Amino acid sequence: MTAGEPIRAIVADDQAVVRTGFVNLLSTQDDIDVVGEAEDGEQAVALALTHRPDIALLDIRMPKLDGIRAARTILRETEGGTKALMLTTFDLDQYVFDALAAGASGFLLKDATFPELLHAVRVVAAGDAMLAPGITRRLIAEFAPRRRPVTAPRTLLDRLTAREIEVLLLIAQGLSNADIADRLTITDHTVKTHINRLFTKLELRDRAQAVIVAYEAGLVTPGEGGESVSH
Repeated sequence: MTAGEPIRAIVADDQAVVRTGFVNLLSTQDDIDVVGEAEDGEQAVALALTHRPDIALLDIRMPKLDGIRAARTILRETEGGTKALMLTTFDLDQYVFDALAAGASGFLLKDATFPELLHAVRVVAAGDAMLAPGITRRLIAEFAPRRRPVTAPRTLLDRLTAREIEVLLLIAQGLSNADIADRLTITDHTVKTHINRLFTKLELRDRAQAVIVAYEAGLVTPGEGGESVSH
């Protein structure tokens, strides 16, 4: 996406009412151009490869090809040029953690308000991860413990400085750069420097992947009412 150009998006959901609703809402914005809509995962992949949109809104559960596999294929074939924003129901979805692992940049509840929809699309299209206002964190906290044992060894964190581990912990708790700066009493620029360094050291693409590493390496563990630090 070039500065000044509208965000090009596709919407994929097998529920026509939901899909049409999202398309109609997005189409009211001058900075968003809906270039296609799909009713299943296979159509979504085909649309993404044809139009190369900036963002694909994908229902996690779709016929023929589910949203997770569709996201994985789209991200691979577009080399990350198309970002994936997953659509999920109000209830916690068992596939959320796997969708993050597949490379999704975040989640949007299907009953999201119009401002929340627009914010999510713009944030993800800009290359950030949609972890606020705690939707992704809450979903991961529910389902991360049900996964198989750690796939990322805790020794992975040995690559990081104490401050970088502290920043990673706060990212996993859903804090924004500004929140992290306030919590650690440092500047936004310093926060960005720490994040860039830890992303490079751990070979991470975005904040969503950082959350996964934090959980799988045992840095944070889900607890009652939120996360707790693992000692």
